[in-house]
Amino acid sequence: MTTLNRVWDEIDGTPERVLDLTQEMVRIPSVNPKFERKQGLNNEDQVAALLEDRLKSLGCETDSWDVLPGRPNIVGTLPGSDQRSLILCGHIDTVPVGNHANWTVDPFGGEISDGKLWGRGSVDMKAGLAACIAAVESIKAAGITLDGRVSIQGVVDEEAGGFGAMDAVAKGHLARNAIIAEPTWDKVVPAEGGLEWVRVTFIGRSGHAGMRYNDIFPQPDVPGRLVPAVNAIEIAGRFLLALKEFEASRCRNNYHPLCPPGLSTINPGVIHGGVGIDQDGLPSIRTNPAMTPDRVTLDMDLKFLPHETSADVRHQFEEFVMAFAGLDPWTKANPPQIAWELGGLHFPPMDTPVDHPLVKSLVTHHSALGDAPEIRGFDAVTDAAHYAGAGVDACIYGPSGDGFHGDNEYVDVASLHKSTKVIAAAILDICGVR
Repeated sequence: MTTLNRVWDEIDGTPERVLDLTQEMVRIPSVNPKFERKQGLNNEDQVAALLEDRLKSLGCETDSWDVLPGRPNIVGTLPGSDQRSLILCGHIDTVPVGNHANWTVDPFGGEISDGKLWGRGSVDMKAGLAACIAAVESIKAAGITLDGRVSIQGVVDEEAGGFGAMDAVAKGHLARNAIIAEPTWDKVVPAEGGLEWVRVTFIGRSGHAGMRYNDIFPQPDVPGRLVPAVNAIEIAGRFLLALKEFEASRCRNNYHPLCPPGLSTINPGVIHGGVGIDQDGLPSIRTNPAMTPDRVTLDMDLKFLPHETSADVRHQFEEFVMAFAGLDPWTKANPPQIAWELGGLHFPPMDTPVDHPLVKSLVTHHSALGDAPEIRGFDAVTDAAHYAGAGVDACIYGPSGDGFHGDNEYVDVASLHKSTKVIAAAILDICGVR
């Protein structure tokens, strides 16, 4: 028997290995407390403890630390060559359940029925992380020793920006290659665009709304005339019209072969207008329409393509904002202020070549178990970005399912089994055997 056949036979003979671990994780509610904080819901530490026990029994050296209070990452390492090293990563936090009345199963029951394993976090992405661990366990159970170093990482806070993965990278938990086991629905995903959160603050001049006629209608400039107010909300309104054209021009003139056309969008997501400025950078008075607003903050979600750089994208956006400001004497003298990495959020792009050995391995072994997978870019962002930004050659690959970020989430059991086999094969290819 070949080495690969021995491992695949081991996985086929012990399907409960990945199913049991997925069930155990789903049955521990680990809702990200940034979205919902409630007794019994926020147990990332319990999931990390479960994984730490599993990784130690696998023979891993483990490292666990709090990224945020009570919210630990867990990393298990099997020593080996750095040249053939590989990260296997998944996040252990989930989004909230939402409306319980819309669920037909226990969100934290881990029930298996109709070929599906149900529960919040099942497909997004506890099953993928379980597949990574089960793949390594199966390799070891088949009596195979890997040549390359393997780092299995369960990270927190992906759903709120990936600060767990960022911290793992900052602490040096890196390798040459990485598989991020997010659900990919029979696709191999070596590319994803970058993401910036940016705030633009528009500056006006406050005044009494009763004197608005003095602000907008031509008045004789006589001694004693009140200084006109300048409405920052109206400046922001003009900016939004210009932004739509700028966004369209970026979409028209930008293309990546693995991404859908028009992916480089700029979403105006949150706007605040009022008077003054608070410590958090927002207008301090936001409830008095009798005051002409002198501050508007506009927070945007700016996506860019895998082959672009953050530095270039920021420069283009800043040039656009300054060009807008130059069209009006007031904004030219009082230009908008730009703040990047709002809330500390920043996702570098990932653009691993399609002929990279990791990508080719995933494609080859997925094809051996069924139809050839589509190779494409990811529409959203994942923790793969943070590893790619640190120079790791990363690829996203994991099982299928539905209900992620919605009702009745599940992972398809057959897909989970297949993903475990493909990930195990990729581990053998990338890490090699002694």
